[in-house]
Formats: sequence, C-alpha cells, structure tokens
Amino acid sequence: MGAEDSHLQLTMAGLFPATTKQPRTTFTFHILDDFIRDNVECGTSAMNYYSKLWRITSNGFPHLVPDRYRELLQVSRMWRLLKLLKWQGLHTSPKDAGPGELVLFCPACLQPGINIPKEGIDLTLVMDGNFKAKHMHPKNPNNEVWLMDGKGFMVESMLYKEYLKGSTNVVERSDCSNHHAVNHANADRNQLASTSIGGCACARHGCFVPHAMVDFQKGEQQVNMDYALVHSMWHGLEPGQRVIHFYDINCQ
Repeated sequence: MGAEDSHLQLTMAGLFPATTKQPRTTFTFHILDDFIRDNVECGTSAMNYYSKLWRITSNGFPHLVPDRYRELLQVSRMWRLLKLLKWQGLHTSPKDAGPGELVLFCPACLQPGINIPKEGIDLTLVMDGNFKAKHMHPKNPNNEVWLMDGKGFMVESMLYKEYLKGSTNVVERSDCSNHHAVNHANADRNQLASTSIGGCACARHGCFVPHAMVDFQKGEQQVNMDYALVHSMWHGLEPGQRVIHFYDINCQ
C-alpha cells in the first residue's frame, strides 16, 4: 500500500523502463548517456551501438540475447527529451515548453537583457542551406509521434506547412555562373519528404538560432528562408534593434 508505480520505482533505481505499463525491459541511465555521447561525438548509429551491447553481454553467442533494438530507439528519444526538459527547468513544471525553449542560442553573442544591458546592439545573422540533410517519407506516417515539434531548433511542422500552402514562390533560374543553391530547386526528389534543410545562425560563432530551421521541398527557395529569417528575428529581438544578415544568394 502506498508504493510508487513500478516504472517510477525503476527510475529511482537508475533504470529507465521501455514502457510504463507492466515494464519488463529496462535500460540503465549510464547506457543511455553513453549511447548519446557515442551518437553525437562518434556518429555511432543505434544499430551499431546495440550490436556492441550484444557482444558485451554474450561475446560467444550474441544471438541468444533478446533483441531490444526497437526499445532502445524509443527509449533513447524519450531520454533526450527528458534531459532537455531538466536542463531548461521544465521537468517539474506543468507549463509546456514554448517554441525553441528546449535549446539555447549562442552564449557568447551579445544579447540585450541576457548578458548585456538592454542597449542598442546589432544582431548579426548568417543564412545558408545544407543539401546533405535529407529525410525520407516515413513508411507509417500515422505512427509517427512528435516529441518536441517546434520546441528545439526546427520550426513547428503544421504551421510551417500551412504557411507554404498559402505562399507563392517565383522560380527563377540563377544568372550566376554554376550557382548550385538556386538551381538545385529542380533536383530529383524521389521518396524524399525533405530534400535538405536551412536556417539562421549567429554570424560570429555559427550557433543556430532556436526555432529558425526549416526543411526544403524543392531546393533552397526564398519562400523557405524568409520563414526562417522571420523566426530568427523573433528570438530575443529588442524593439529598435537592427539586424544584419549575410546570405550567399541574397543577390537572387
């Protein structure tokens, strides 16, 4: 009588359950932290990391270890979100995180009201796209669950899609010699939900602006980057503060 639920008892013991209802599989906090470090610093995929756990558990007969790869994928995503909530002080608050509140902007940049008095100082931004960051259409879109839609660096997906539907974009071929960024709009989009991403960062240190990253559907179009620029200026901009931004295809 009066005992905590089983999943809460497990977390108190440093074990993260794969489910809150009748849990049978858990991951230690150490394993989850170690996986995130390997994934961020070494680029280790979840499959490779789980294969390593298999061999550590039973080097001679790893196939005898139960397959919990799917559970690792699910739990690791939840663990990342909980860590962000804790770092931002929202883990004990009923208040839901707002747009971009789970990540930080550049701590070295001068920000009025945060690390300097509220005085006039220019906000300098750089804009660009990344054509290597692609995203495939999910096999089962109805099963996709957004854990931090719009609460990190990316903008809110539904509002962004509504904006794109109601906005027009005049497609013009670049008159610059061999300008890949603009002419990439007609690239092959087979099975791709996003052909690339783009956004804004501080010009001094290259730190991304929270809630100012967007995905592209037809290459680097101005209609996408306009949305990113507006949201980057909403982040901590003081009235009367000037914005200077650099963009390699501003001429277009």
